[in-house]
Amino acid sequence: GIGIREVLLTSGCPGTEAKCIVRVEECRGPVDCGWGIPISEGLACVKMPCIYIPPENRFKYVWKMLIPNKTAHILPNDSAIMEVCRDRHSITFQCETQENGNIIASVKYTVYATTETETKKSTRIETGQSRRITTDAILVFVLLTGVIVTVGVIFAMILMILHWAVVKSIWESKSGQDNQDKKLANKSSLRNME
Repeated sequence: GIGIREVLLTSGCPGTEAKCIVRVEECRGPVDCGWGIPISEGLACVKMPCIYIPPENRFKYVWKMLIPNKTAHILPNDSAIMEVCRDRHSITFQCETQENGNIIASVKYTVYATTETETKKSTRIETGQSRRITTDAILVFVLLTGVIVTVGVIFAMILMILHWAVVKSIWESKSGQDNQDKKLANKSSLRNME
């Protein structure tokens, strides 16, 4: 393919800049650029770009329709961007960018049929709905668990208030036991001192 590369300087830049652009130059890579991504893609039409760098009119563009097990059909379009409306069947297109009669870049696109785009859209909608159902189920579970725990704590507090005398006697017996243990410990320590 063909592209633009920035040449950076990492020392000696003006001011406090750590990096600065020295120049911009054209660069070339492998001719086959693989599968491209359309500029825009609607339900009815798709816009696809060729590989190019400015000025756009410097190159010649050859668009082909690739047909399985047949020779590619060369299209009359010679611009850098081609717009194609969807058909009943998926079609693969290829754009070759040429300079001085040599192919310098090649990119392919598949334009899916109208029925396939509708199927993909309905699949996305179904997937979104199943995610929402799962999320809703988790939220309901968490909410119910929170309500049950809150009701349980409130119920325990009400029981403690209603049976305060029992709770108080349990605490006093424990604290009374602790006081008796402390008194015994003090008496034994006094005996040891004597």
